[in-house]
Amino acid sequence: MPRSIFPMQIADLSAFAKSIREQLDKLDQRPSHVEMLNLLTRAAGFRNYQHFRAVTLTADVIEQWRPTLDDRPAPDEGRVLKTARHFDEAGQLIRWPGRRGLQELCLWYLWSKIPPGRDFTERQISEFLNSLHLFGDAAMLRRDLFDSGLVQRTRDGREYRRIEQKPVPELKLLLQRIGQKAEAA
Repeated sequence: MPRSIFPMQIADLSAFAKSIREQLDKLDQRPSHVEMLNLLTRAAGFRNYQHFRAVTLTADVIEQWRPTLDDRPAPDEGRVLKTARHFDEAGQLIRWPGRRGLQELCLWYLWSKIPPGRDFTERQISEFLNSLHLFGDAAMLRRDLFDSGLVQRTRDGREYRRIEQKPVPELKLLLQRIGQKAEAA
């Protein structure tokens, strides 16, 4: 039976090592192979090895199904126009849209404003997001950015970083539309 290789990315190696040490201290004897797999995956933030495998396999399937550049649909201009109504002339988000499709495009807009390759503390990212919106709910925006896979954070939520990826096609149109609003004002 061939072996499956499952790569694991660890955000905080120090916290990972501490977690393993604490788990090993609780054991009476040396862990078996399966117990060691569970220790390692729990330290990385998964429930157990089976959960880790399921997440990894799901990510592989999604990656295989991801459309190529030629298969991507053309930008939805109607969606861009509806989303642009939620921004003022200065490019600040006035209100949070009720429809999920518009919310996703707003999150991409916020993502585009986050400087790449820079780490933010929770307070810094909140202050940064507060400069981009007027309804005062940076915590909701942080959670949605993380849940949408646009930013990563440490397990304890202390540090945030933008995840580099190819944006949706509508983002370019939205940025142009908001830029036109600013020029008209």
